[in-house]
Amino acid sequence: MPTQRNKICFLLPDLSRGGAQRIMSFLAQNLDKNLFDCTLLIVNPPQNTDFKLENVNIKYLNKSRLLHATYPLFKFLIKERFHIVIGSIGHINMILGFYSLFLNKTKFVGREASLDTIIQKYNKPKRSFGIGKFFRDYRNRLDAIICQSEDMALDAIQAYSLNKNKVFTVNNPLTISVPKDLNNSASNSQKKLITVGRLSEEKGHKRILNVLSKIDLDWHYTIVGSGIEKDNIEQQIESLNISNKVTLIPHINNVTELLVDFDVFLQGSFVEGFPNATMESCAVGTPVVAFKAPGGTREIIQPSINGYLADDQDEFSKFIKVALTEKDWDRKAISKSITSKFDSKLILSQYENIFLSLTKN
Repeated sequence: MPTQRNKICFLLPDLSRGGAQRIMSFLAQNLDKNLFDCTLLIVNPPQNTDFKLENVNIKYLNKSRLLHATYPLFKFLIKERFHIVIGSIGHINMILGFYSLFLNKTKFVGREASLDTIIQKYNKPKRSFGIGKFFRDYRNRLDAIICQSEDMALDAIQAYSLNKNKVFTVNNPLTISVPKDLNNSASNSQKKLITVGRLSEEKGHKRILNVLSKIDLDWHYTIVGSGIEKDNIEQQIESLNISNKVTLIPHINNVTELLVDFDVFLQGSFVEGFPNATMESCAVGTPVVAFKAPGGTREIIQPSINGYLADDQDEFSKFIKVALTEKDWDRKAISKSITSKFDSKLILSQYENIFLSLTKN
Protein backbone atom coordinates (compact mmCIF):
# COMPACT_ATOMS: atom_id res chain seq x y z
CA MET A 1 0.00 0.00 0.00
CA PRO A 2 1.45 3.37 -0.98
CA THR A 3 2.40 5.77 1.79
CA GLN A 4 0.64 8.60 -0.04
CA ARG A 5 -2.68 8.38 -1.84
CA ASN A 6 -2.94 9.70 -5.37
CA LYS A 7 -4.92 12.92 -5.46
CA ILE A 8 -7.48 12.96 -8.25
CA CYS A 9 -9.75 15.82 -9.29
CA PHE A 10 -12.94 15.02 -11.24
CA LEU A 11 -13.95 18.22 -13.01
CA LEU A 12 -17.54 18.83 -14.14
CA PRO A 13 -19.48 21.93 -15.21
CA ASP A 14 -22.45 20.97 -13.03
CA LEU A 15 -24.27 18.05 -11.40
CA SER A 16 -27.21 17.87 -13.79
CA ARG A 17 -28.72 14.54 -14.78
CA GLY A 18 -26.37 13.93 -17.73
CA GLY A 19 -24.54 10.65 -18.25
CA ALA A 20 -21.09 12.20 -17.83
CA GLN A 21 -22.10 13.73 -14.50
CA ARG A 22 -23.48 10.46 -13.21
CA ILE A 23 -20.47 8.35 -14.17
CA MET A 24 -17.86 10.87 -13.01
CA SER A 25 -19.56 11.37 -9.65
CA PHE A 26 -19.82 7.58 -9.28
CA LEU A 27 -16.09 7.19 -9.88
CA ALA A 28 -15.22 9.96 -7.44
CA GLN A 29 -17.21 8.24 -4.72
CA ASN A 30 -16.16 4.65 -5.34
CA LEU A 31 -12.49 4.49 -6.29
CA ASP A 32 -10.38 2.61 -3.73
CA LYS A 33 -9.92 5.09 -0.89
CA ASN A 34 -6.70 3.38 0.17
CA LEU A 35 -5.18 4.36 -3.16
CA PHE A 36 -6.97 7.56 -4.17
CA ASP A 37 -7.98 10.83 -2.54
CA CYS A 38 -10.80 12.09 -4.76
CA THR A 39 -12.24 15.58 -5.15
CA LEU A 40 -15.35 16.34 -7.19
CA LEU A 41 -14.87 19.89 -8.51
CA ILE A 42 -17.95 21.67 -9.93
CA VAL A 43 -17.80 24.88 -11.95
CA ASN A 44 -21.40 26.00 -11.29
CA PRO A 45 -22.93 26.84 -7.89
CA PRO A 46 -24.61 24.00 -5.93
CA GLN A 47 -27.88 22.72 -7.33
CA ASN A 48 -30.32 19.84 -6.79
CA THR A 49 -29.21 16.58 -8.31
CA ASP A 50 -30.64 13.10 -8.86
CA PHE A 51 -27.33 11.44 -8.01
CA LYS A 52 -26.41 9.98 -4.68
CA LEU A 53 -23.43 11.93 -3.37
CA GLU A 54 -21.82 10.39 -0.31
CA ASN A 55 -18.30 10.09 1.05
CA VAL A 56 -16.74 12.43 -1.46
CA ASN A 57 -15.12 15.83 -1.14
CA ILE A 58 -17.14 18.28 -3.28
CA LYS A 59 -15.86 21.75 -4.13
CA TYR A 60 -17.72 24.45 -6.06
CA LEU A 61 -16.15 27.30 -8.02
CA ASN A 62 -19.56 29.04 -8.02
CA LYS A 63 -19.21 30.34 -11.57
CA SER A 64 -22.01 30.43 -14.13
CA ARG A 65 -19.72 29.52 -17.04
CA LEU A 66 -16.39 27.79 -17.51
CA LEU A 67 -15.07 30.93 -19.21
CA HIS A 68 -15.50 32.81 -15.92
CA ALA A 69 -13.84 29.99 -13.98
CA THR A 70 -10.63 29.53 -15.97
CA TYR A 71 -8.42 31.63 -13.67
CA PRO A 72 -9.86 30.49 -10.29
CA LEU A 73 -9.74 26.92 -11.57
CA PHE A 74 -6.09 27.30 -12.52
CA LYS A 75 -5.28 28.73 -9.07
CA PHE A 76 -7.15 25.86 -7.39
CA LEU A 77 -5.23 23.23 -9.35
CA ILE A 78 -1.91 24.88 -8.50
CA LYS A 79 -2.82 25.03 -4.81
CA GLU A 80 -4.08 21.45 -4.52
CA ARG A 81 -1.30 19.83 -6.58
CA PHE A 82 -3.41 16.98 -7.88
CA HIS A 83 -1.65 13.98 -9.38
CA ILE A 84 -4.47 13.55 -11.91
CA VAL A 85 -7.22 15.83 -13.21
CA ILE A 86 -9.94 14.26 -15.35
CA GLY A 87 -12.71 15.91 -17.34
CA SER A 88 -15.54 14.35 -19.31
CA ILE A 89 -17.12 17.07 -21.47
CA GLY A 90 -15.57 18.68 -24.57
CA HIS A 91 -15.01 22.23 -23.36
CA ILE A 92 -13.77 20.95 -19.98
CA ASN A 93 -11.23 18.67 -21.66
CA MET A 94 -10.20 21.54 -23.91
CA ILE A 95 -9.22 23.77 -21.01
CA LEU A 96 -7.37 20.86 -19.37
CA GLY A 97 -5.30 20.51 -22.52
CA PHE A 98 -4.33 24.17 -22.14
CA TYR A 99 -3.45 23.79 -18.44
CA SER A 100 -1.22 20.81 -19.29
CA LEU A 101 1.24 23.26 -20.86
CA PHE A 102 1.91 24.80 -17.43
CA LEU A 103 1.24 22.08 -14.84
CA ASN A 104 3.71 19.46 -15.98
CA LYS A 105 3.60 17.50 -12.72
CA THR A 106 -0.10 16.82 -13.13
CA LYS A 107 -1.49 14.15 -15.46
CA PHE A 108 -4.51 15.37 -17.42
CA VAL A 109 -7.13 12.91 -18.63
CA GLY A 110 -10.07 13.46 -20.97
CA ARG A 111 -13.05 11.12 -21.03
CA GLU A 112 -14.72 11.21 -24.45
CA ALA A 113 -18.50 11.66 -24.47
CA SER A 114 -19.38 10.79 -28.08
CA LEU A 115 -18.15 9.84 -31.55
CA ASP A 116 -17.31 13.37 -32.61
CA THR A 117 -17.01 12.83 -36.35
CA ILE A 118 -20.53 11.36 -36.51
CA ILE A 119 -22.35 13.40 -33.87
CA GLN A 120 -21.29 16.59 -35.67
CA LYS A 121 -23.70 15.66 -38.47
CA TYR A 122 -26.54 16.18 -35.99
CA ASN A 123 -25.09 18.81 -33.65
CA LYS A 124 -23.06 21.04 -35.91
CA PRO A 125 -20.25 22.79 -33.99
CA LYS A 126 -20.10 26.53 -33.84
CA ARG A 127 -17.45 28.24 -35.91
CA SER A 128 -14.37 29.03 -33.88
CA PHE A 129 -12.08 31.97 -34.35
CA GLY A 130 -8.88 33.22 -32.74
CA ILE A 131 -8.14 31.31 -29.56
CA GLY A 132 -10.50 28.51 -30.63
CA LYS A 133 -7.95 27.40 -33.24
CA PHE A 134 -5.29 27.14 -30.57
CA PHE A 135 -7.44 24.72 -28.57
CA ARG A 136 -8.35 22.53 -31.53
CA ASP A 137 -5.57 20.00 -30.91
CA TYR A 138 -6.18 19.72 -27.16
CA ARG A 139 -6.50 15.90 -27.13
CA ASN A 140 -2.87 15.48 -28.13
CA ARG A 141 -1.83 17.55 -25.10
CA LEU A 142 -3.67 15.27 -22.67
CA ASP A 143 -1.85 12.38 -21.02
CA ALA A 144 -4.68 9.90 -21.56
CA ILE A 145 -8.00 9.66 -23.38
CA ILE A 146 -10.69 7.33 -21.99
CA CYS A 147 -13.37 6.19 -24.44
CA GLN A 148 -16.63 4.48 -23.55
CA SER A 149 -16.66 2.06 -26.48
CA GLU A 150 -14.36 0.48 -29.05
CA ASP A 151 -15.95 2.49 -31.86
CA MET A 152 -15.37 5.71 -29.93
CA ALA A 153 -11.71 4.88 -29.37
CA LEU A 154 -11.14 4.10 -33.06
CA ASP A 155 -12.95 7.29 -34.09
CA ALA A 156 -10.81 9.42 -31.76
CA ILE A 157 -7.53 7.84 -32.87
CA GLN A 158 -8.29 8.27 -36.57
CA ALA A 159 -9.94 11.69 -36.39
CA TYR A 160 -7.33 13.38 -34.20
CA SER A 161 -4.16 11.38 -35.04
CA LEU A 162 -3.82 10.26 -31.43
CA ASN A 163 -1.14 7.96 -30.09
CA LYS A 164 -3.10 4.74 -29.60
CA ASN A 165 -1.03 3.90 -26.52
CA LYS A 166 -2.67 6.73 -24.59
CA VAL A 167 -6.24 5.85 -25.66
CA PHE A 168 -8.11 3.48 -23.36
CA THR A 169 -11.50 1.84 -23.82
CA VAL A 170 -13.51 1.51 -20.62
CA ASN A 171 -17.24 0.82 -20.78
CA ASN A 172 -19.55 2.61 -18.37
CA PRO A 173 -20.25 0.80 -15.11
CA LEU A 174 -23.68 -0.44 -14.13
CA THR A 175 -24.56 1.91 -11.28
CA ILE A 176 -28.17 0.88 -10.56
CA SER A 177 -29.48 -1.71 -8.14
CA VAL A 178 -30.86 -4.74 -9.97
CA PRO A 179 -34.12 -6.20 -8.56
CA LYS A 180 -33.67 -9.66 -7.05
CA ASP A 181 -36.95 -11.00 -8.41
CA LEU A 182 -37.28 -10.73 -12.17
CA ASN A 183 -40.56 -11.80 -13.73
CA ASN A 184 -40.04 -13.94 -16.84
CA SER A 185 -43.54 -13.46 -18.24
CA ALA A 186 -44.35 -10.57 -20.56
CA SER A 187 -47.72 -8.86 -20.44
CA ASN A 188 -50.49 -10.89 -22.04
CA SER A 189 -52.64 -8.02 -23.20
CA GLN A 190 -51.39 -4.65 -24.41
CA LYS A 191 -47.66 -4.70 -25.18
CA LYS A 192 -45.70 -2.00 -23.37
CA LEU A 193 -42.76 -0.39 -25.20
CA ILE A 194 -40.39 2.28 -23.89
CA THR A 195 -37.50 4.53 -24.89
CA VAL A 196 -35.47 6.60 -22.41
CA GLY A 197 -33.21 9.33 -23.75
CA ARG A 198 -32.71 12.90 -24.85
CA LEU A 199 -35.14 14.13 -27.51
CA SER A 200 -32.63 15.00 -30.22
CA GLU A 201 -32.34 14.06 -33.87
CA GLU A 202 -29.55 11.51 -33.51
CA LYS A 203 -31.64 9.48 -31.05
CA GLY A 204 -33.93 8.40 -33.88
CA HIS A 205 -37.33 8.72 -32.21
CA LYS A 206 -38.94 9.52 -35.55
CA ARG A 207 -37.95 6.27 -37.20
CA ILE A 208 -39.20 4.32 -34.20
CA LEU A 209 -42.57 6.07 -34.50
CA ASN A 210 -42.71 5.33 -38.23
CA VAL A 211 -42.18 1.64 -37.56
CA LEU A 212 -44.67 1.44 -34.71
CA SER A 213 -47.40 3.16 -36.72
CA LYS A 214 -47.37 0.16 -39.10
CA ILE A 215 -47.31 -2.63 -36.50
CA ASP A 216 -50.65 -4.38 -36.20
CA LEU A 217 -50.48 -5.24 -32.50
CA ASP A 218 -52.06 -3.80 -29.37
CA TRP A 219 -49.17 -1.69 -28.12
CA HIS A 220 -48.48 1.45 -26.12
CA TYR A 221 -45.22 3.38 -26.38
CA THR A 222 -43.73 5.54 -23.61
CA ILE A 223 -40.98 8.06 -24.36
CA VAL A 224 -39.05 9.40 -21.37
CA GLY A 225 -36.91 12.44 -22.05
CA SER A 226 -36.77 16.10 -23.03
CA GLY A 227 -34.95 18.06 -25.69
CA ILE A 228 -35.07 20.26 -28.76
CA GLU A 229 -36.91 17.68 -30.89
CA LYS A 230 -39.96 17.55 -28.59
CA ASP A 231 -42.24 19.64 -30.83
CA ASN A 232 -41.24 17.74 -33.97
CA ILE A 233 -41.83 14.40 -32.26
CA GLU A 234 -45.25 15.52 -31.06
CA GLN A 235 -46.15 16.68 -34.57
CA GLN A 236 -45.13 13.35 -36.02
CA ILE A 237 -47.18 11.44 -33.45
CA GLU A 238 -50.20 13.48 -34.44
CA SER A 239 -49.59 13.12 -38.18
CA LEU A 240 -49.28 9.34 -37.82
CA ASN A 241 -52.57 9.31 -35.90
CA ILE A 242 -51.14 7.43 -32.93
CA SER A 243 -51.61 10.07 -30.21
CA ASN A 244 -53.67 7.67 -28.11
CA LYS A 245 -50.88 5.08 -28.24
CA VAL A 246 -47.90 7.24 -27.22
CA THR A 247 -47.09 8.91 -23.89
CA LEU A 248 -44.30 11.49 -23.46
CA ILE A 249 -42.77 11.93 -20.00
CA PRO A 250 -40.14 14.69 -19.64
CA HIS A 251 -38.29 13.19 -16.69
CA ILE A 252 -38.67 10.56 -14.00
CA ASN A 253 -36.48 9.73 -11.02
CA ASN A 254 -37.24 6.01 -10.72
CA VAL A 255 -36.30 4.95 -14.26
CA THR A 256 -35.13 1.51 -13.06
CA GLU A 257 -38.45 0.73 -11.43
CA LEU A 258 -40.21 1.92 -14.58
CA LEU A 259 -38.16 -0.24 -16.96
CA VAL A 260 -39.03 -3.45 -15.11
CA ASP A 261 -42.69 -3.08 -16.06
CA PHE A 262 -42.13 -2.95 -19.83
CA ASP A 263 -41.98 -5.70 -22.43
CA VAL A 264 -39.34 -4.20 -24.73
CA PHE A 265 -37.00 -1.20 -24.76
CA LEU A 266 -36.59 0.47 -28.17
CA GLN A 267 -33.41 2.27 -29.25
CA GLY A 268 -33.57 4.24 -32.49
CA SER A 269 -30.21 6.01 -32.32
CA PHE A 270 -28.10 6.74 -35.40
CA VAL A 271 -25.02 7.02 -33.16
CA GLU A 272 -24.31 6.37 -29.49
CA GLY A 273 -21.41 6.86 -27.13
CA PHE A 274 -22.40 4.22 -24.63
CA PRO A 275 -26.19 3.99 -24.13
CA ASN A 276 -26.67 3.74 -20.37
CA ALA A 277 -30.45 3.42 -20.57
CA THR A 278 -30.09 0.46 -22.95
CA MET A 279 -27.68 -1.23 -20.56
CA GLU A 280 -29.94 -0.55 -17.58
CA SER A 281 -32.98 -1.92 -19.37
CA CYS A 282 -31.21 -5.22 -19.97
CA ALA A 283 -29.90 -5.19 -16.41
CA VAL A 284 -33.46 -5.25 -15.04
CA GLY A 285 -34.48 -7.98 -17.49
CA THR A 286 -36.23 -5.94 -20.19
CA PRO A 287 -34.94 -6.89 -23.68
CA VAL A 288 -33.90 -4.28 -26.24
CA VAL A 289 -34.57 -3.89 -29.95
CA ALA A 290 -32.08 -1.42 -31.41
CA PHE A 291 -30.80 -0.24 -34.76
CA LYS A 292 -27.20 -1.04 -35.58
CA ALA A 293 -25.28 2.18 -35.04
CA PRO A 294 -21.71 3.32 -34.38
CA GLY A 295 -20.93 3.38 -30.68
CA GLY A 296 -21.34 1.10 -27.71
CA THR A 297 -24.70 -0.52 -28.53
CA ARG A 298 -23.14 -3.62 -30.08
CA GLU A 299 -21.06 -4.13 -26.94
CA ILE A 300 -24.28 -4.36 -24.91
CA ILE A 301 -26.71 -6.27 -27.12
CA GLN A 302 -26.22 -10.03 -27.46
CA PRO A 303 -28.69 -11.11 -30.17
CA SER A 304 -31.41 -13.50 -28.97
CA ILE A 305 -30.05 -13.33 -25.41
CA ASN A 306 -30.91 -9.78 -24.36
CA GLY A 307 -32.28 -8.24 -27.56
CA TYR A 308 -31.83 -7.72 -31.29
CA LEU A 309 -29.89 -5.38 -33.59
CA ALA A 310 -31.64 -4.30 -36.80
CA ASP A 311 -30.12 -3.15 -40.08
CA ASP A 312 -33.13 -1.12 -41.22
CA GLN A 313 -36.73 -0.23 -40.39
CA ASP A 314 -38.15 -3.43 -41.89
CA GLU A 315 -35.88 -5.57 -39.74
CA PHE A 316 -36.57 -3.35 -36.72
CA SER A 317 -40.30 -4.00 -37.21
CA LYS A 318 -39.71 -7.74 -37.56
CA PHE A 319 -37.62 -7.89 -34.39
CA ILE A 320 -40.24 -5.97 -32.39
CA LYS A 321 -42.86 -8.53 -33.39
CA VAL A 322 -40.53 -11.42 -32.56
CA ALA A 323 -39.60 -9.88 -29.20
CA LEU A 324 -43.25 -9.30 -28.29
CA THR A 325 -44.99 -12.40 -29.59
CA GLU A 326 -42.52 -15.20 -30.36
CA LYS A 327 -39.48 -15.04 -28.11
CA ASP A 328 -39.74 -16.59 -24.65
CA TRP A 329 -37.40 -14.29 -22.79
CA ASP A 330 -35.46 -15.41 -19.74
CA ARG A 331 -35.27 -12.15 -17.82
CA LYS A 332 -32.69 -13.49 -15.39
CA ALA A 333 -30.42 -14.41 -18.30
CA ILE A 334 -30.95 -10.97 -19.83
CA SER A 335 -29.89 -9.37 -16.57
CA LYS A 336 -26.88 -11.64 -16.13
CA SER A 337 -25.60 -10.74 -19.61
CA ILE A 338 -25.15 -7.20 -18.30
CA THR A 339 -24.28 -7.61 -14.63
CA SER A 340 -21.42 -9.99 -15.44
CA LYS A 341 -19.87 -7.71 -18.08
CA PHE A 342 -20.43 -4.22 -16.70
CA ASP A 343 -20.16 -4.89 -12.98
CA SER A 344 -19.16 -1.67 -11.26
CA LYS A 345 -16.25 -3.29 -9.39
CA LEU A 346 -14.79 -4.54 -12.67
CA ILE A 347 -15.06 -1.13 -14.33
CA LEU A 348 -13.69 0.65 -11.28
CA SER A 349 -10.63 -1.61 -11.31
CA GLN A 350 -9.99 -0.69 -14.95
CA TYR A 351 -10.06 3.02 -14.09
CA GLU A 352 -7.82 2.42 -11.07
CA ASN A 353 -5.25 0.59 -13.20
CA ILE A 354 -5.17 3.44 -15.72
CA PHE A 355 -4.73 6.06 -13.00
CA LEU A 356 -2.01 4.07 -11.25
CA SER A 357 -0.11 3.59 -14.52
CA LEU A 358 -0.24 7.35 -15.13
CA THR A 359 1.16 8.23 -11.72
CA LYS A 360 3.91 5.64 -11.99
CA ASN A 361 5.03 7.24 -15.22
